[in-house]
Amino acid sequence: MPNKFEELKKAKHPLDVLPDLYRYAQEGWEAITDDDKERLKWYGVFFRKRTPGHFMMRIRIPNGIATSAQVRELAHITRDYGREVIDITTRQQVQLRWMRIEDIPDILQRLAAVGLTSMQTGMDNVRNVVGCPLAGLTLYELFDASPVVRAFTERILGDRVLSDLPRKFNVTITGCLENCTHAETQDIALTPATKLIDGTTQVGFNVRIGGKMGSGGMTVATPLDAFVTPDEAVEVCTQITLLFAEHGPRDTRGRARLAFLVEDWGIERLRAELERRLGRPLLPAGQDMRGRHHTDHLGIVPQKDAGLYAVGLCVPVGRTSAAQFEELARLADQYGSGEVRFTVGQNVLLVNVPDRLLPALLDEPLLQELRPDPSPAMRGTVSCVGIDYCNLALAETKARALEVIHHLERTVPFSDALAGRPGVRRSMRPLTMYWSGCPAGCGNHQAADIGFLGGRTRVNGSVIETFDIFVEGRTGPNPQSGEKVLENVPAEELPGIVEQLAQAHARGQSLREAAAEIAAQLAGNAVPFPAQEPAQAAGAG
Repeated sequence: MPNKFEELKKAKHPLDVLPDLYRYAQEGWEAITDDDKERLKWYGVFFRKRTPGHFMMRIRIPNGIATSAQVRELAHITRDYGREVIDITTRQQVQLRWMRIEDIPDILQRLAAVGLTSMQTGMDNVRNVVGCPLAGLTLYELFDASPVVRAFTERILGDRVLSDLPRKFNVTITGCLENCTHAETQDIALTPATKLIDGTTQVGFNVRIGGKMGSGGMTVATPLDAFVTPDEAVEVCTQITLLFAEHGPRDTRGRARLAFLVEDWGIERLRAELERRLGRPLLPAGQDMRGRHHTDHLGIVPQKDAGLYAVGLCVPVGRTSAAQFEELARLADQYGSGEVRFTVGQNVLLVNVPDRLLPALLDEPLLQELRPDPSPAMRGTVSCVGIDYCNLALAETKARALEVIHHLERTVPFSDALAGRPGVRRSMRPLTMYWSGCPAGCGNHQAADIGFLGGRTRVNGSVIETFDIFVEGRTGPNPQSGEKVLENVPAEELPGIVEQLAQAHARGQSLREAAAEIAAQLAGNAVPFPAQEPAQAAGAG
């Protein structure tokens, strides 16, 4: 039996809700039906129970590449209609808060005027297509894949079949050699590869499918054993998405992901069906050109053109403001080429900065707030929105993450080799700490050195926030899902426990071993951590 979301899509295609949106703007938010609250997510408009009468808007930014005019307009919109809060997401896009339904028509018009859209940023759609934020500029790419990202985005927007998927669908398309987009957790991942064809080395992509983070935990994407050229990439991605639309499971929401179709069919059957749709055989996979190095693109990084630099700025836990966005736009115009680029680590880059302007840029006040040289703990932290705004979240995340960061900055002697010192190329990544407020896993908690999954537990008649802790997750070559090592840790206990894990990381000790030692210590406590009540099921936002 199809779930309730399939029923509401059959009753009215969600792309047909736009006239109703304009009607609700006249009638007020109380008039919105429950089904239309879900359909409005197809236009990036999210009703939030925690802020009655106000909405979140999610804005699509393909490949994370925005113009200064777009960034400036986002600042003006949230200043005019919201409360100046802007969140950068793990999909290189932004979320605006506190919008009223009465103002949405004007907001949509203002977005369109600068080439932005909020379409299909929620529910059963291909979400923002991510890519290397330094595409076209970095020394460490096989080729610039951002045109493919833009072309695939244009293909999916407004398509009635591709906007009626069984569930959300995540795609990365990248030519970066440094594993900067978590390719192994995507439904489709195109990563840089080469192949000898008719005596000539061709550049293109290897294809992986069926990765995910939520819906039962992290699943590593399966190699399709296929090589595609940039010219073929949009067609291949489209046909994989259509295959999912037609054959993906729709009965149980929690299993409505491509990963489960791969599990049910097997990769050989799925590849054969894809070839049938394409009308031709796929070439076997080429040589994976990625190295083992992971990068977050922070710090001062030389670009491929001599004398130009990218300056990657750390946005603490991804939360910023209208004032900071206005300053980013100004700095992009004054020091760079009028572009601001967003990363999957919730940070921002200013690009094409001439070397002669670097000293003045580094003296700008904003760079004391959004630093190019953050502490390793700050640098490696990613957080979902958490309970203050999200309907699904079971725990506060951003404030908890900052509390842990500041504690580690006082107590753990991180090596200078991990800091983002100007002009220094890091040989290893910082300690990564990813926070998810619910099992949907928007914070990618199983892809980090230390991951946190929020929950709620009843203790002596009171409900408290608790976290499960995962360790040693990673993406890139030899990907690995983080292993849960501690359960139901009360939130107030986190700083001390994470300090012990971070000390072990700084010593080069296995985090699994360190967690086992901590678990043994806790087992000897007079009052152990409480057993957790069943978590609420993650919804379908």
